[in-house]
Amino acid sequence: MTAKIKQLIKHHRYLKLPLTVCMIVVTIFCNVCYYFAHNTKRFASVLAVMIFFVASSSFSFLSAEEQLGIMPESQEWAQIQENYEYVPTTFHIPAADVIDDNDVLEGYDNKELEVEVSKIDQYSLDDFLEAEVTGEAKQVKSPSLAKLSKDDWQLVLVNKQHPVPDDYTFTLGTIKGKMKCDARIIDDLTEMMKAAKADGINLMVCSPYRDYNRQTVLFNRKIDYYMEKGYSYLEAYKISSMTVTVPGASEHQIGLALDIISSTYYALDQGFGETKAGIWLREHCDEYGFILRYPLGKEYITGIQYEPWHFRYVGKEAAHNIMERGITLEEFLEDLE
Repeated sequence: MTAKIKQLIKHHRYLKLPLTVCMIVVTIFCNVCYYFAHNTKRFASVLAVMIFFVASSSFSFLSAEEQLGIMPESQEWAQIQENYEYVPTTFHIPAADVIDDNDVLEGYDNKELEVEVSKIDQYSLDDFLEAEVTGEAKQVKSPSLAKLSKDDWQLVLVNKQHPVPDDYTFTLGTIKGKMKCDARIIDDLTEMMKAAKADGINLMVCSPYRDYNRQTVLFNRKIDYYMEKGYSYLEAYKISSMTVTVPGASEHQIGLALDIISSTYYALDQGFGETKAGIWLREHCDEYGFILRYPLGKEYITGIQYEPWHFRYVGKEAAHNIMERGITLEEFLEDLE
């Protein structure tokens, strides 16, 4: 092709410049095509390295959660809450099949586990005041919100994802009979019951501290009970977990959780939240360091259905902040970081 162009230049002098330029371009193009054709593997390798470099550079600007495709917990909760619609959990259990803790443990004796079941598992303010409290029961001054730490004893997180730490220790205070709880919360609990009584409400405390053995027995007995009624193991497990936390993941085991009812409403069900006692507790519990642990509409965070009778001690400062904002202990601890 270049030879033909040279002949044209020789016979047509006026085409010398444009034809020369054309010849140069053609020559360069041919040389480039020849070079690429004979170095395909080399350029493919260089291209791959460049693509990898660009991809890794952009990837390095992502957070660890984004790199792994994990949404930060706070964003995940916000997204879930935005699309969350509360639907009460029901299992269509016949009324005759519904049992409470005392029913399932009645007549039960397990010497191997050394489980002693009290026939009386409910105590009123009068029982509190008449009893001789044992253990280091003393008024505990709550630290200010600014000084609170996730490591504080009253803020220990216990749920299905955070079982009771193996090294967790505390002093049990015995109020009466077999009723026990963390000795440090007894004064605040008593003051709360006094305040309720002054407003014409007689609170009753039931199912306070439970050790691991009792929790295990209670949970397994409920599973056995429902299986004897014809439910499958999975159905029995699901029904039992509605009212009894899986052993090792219960706040009752650390002595900071209490089930509270009233002298006029004994059932541990959601109806208690609409009683005078349930409303009073929800409005005043934070004044004494307690929170409604499993509030309505927060099941996607706590993993537990709404329980208007279950109260947890967290200290007055934390309790006021949690109840005023309408959040859970999990969300409070997330903000505390």
